[in-house]
Amino acid sequence: MNHPTELRMKQISLDDRYEATEGFVFLTGTQALVRLPMMQRQRDWAAGLNTAGYISGYRGSPVGGYDQALYKAAKQLKAHHIKFQPGLNEDLAATALWGTQQLHIHGDGKYEGVFGIWYGKGPGVDRSGDVLRHANQAGTSPHGGVLAIAGDDHGAKSSTVAAQVDHIFIAVSMPVLSPPCWPTRARIASTVMSSALPMSNGADRLRGWRLSQAVRLGLTACRHCKTLVLMKHALNASA
Repeated sequence: MNHPTELRMKQISLDDRYEATEGFVFLTGTQALVRLPMMQRQRDWAAGLNTAGYISGYRGSPVGGYDQALYKAAKQLKAHHIKFQPGLNEDLAATALWGTQQLHIHGDGKYEGVFGIWYGKGPGVDRSGDVLRHANQAGTSPHGGVLAIAGDDHGAKSSTVAAQVDHIFIAVSMPVLSPPCWPTRARIASTVMSSALPMSNGADRLRGWRLSQAVRLGLTACRHCKTLVLMKHALNASA
């Protein structure tokens, strides 16, 4: 009653999960992966780079809800120059992402680089081995980078066979992020479905990281492996 100023409830919106630039936002693991490329675009723009994003893959549990979340965030993705185009299958989606890393070759592209995200479940990684191997050996553009999100199904809960794909990525020389490596952590399906309140970082706090640079953190012994794999389908939303 004696408080000198009137206390008012902060006005919030569901769009804050993707549009807030400070404070805290409520996110699921899947929504964190939707926000990730937007933050990459913000970081690039703050560094004076005009980049764009491309996301493609094929739905399937435990990453089955990712495409739906991307569709719902179409307005925010468009504002950040990010194109979401689901693939007819996993290997065609990976081939399209391979192409995004070759746009700089002729020097007449609209953007200075394209960062990409590929997603698929275990059997999709199986069928995409050839393109993943060749795209990885081809590398990425100087201001590009690719993040591969693979969904494991160890118990064959929603797959024809049990899936553990890290061995496949190792076989095609793609570095895998897994505990205790930063900036991501391996998790099971419950991570995607869970929610948390991670801090929303402004563009001025994103200067130290980009997809291609994060890839290089694990590549001191391999110059050609420039595709990053995020194992087991989610960022740790509570990190």
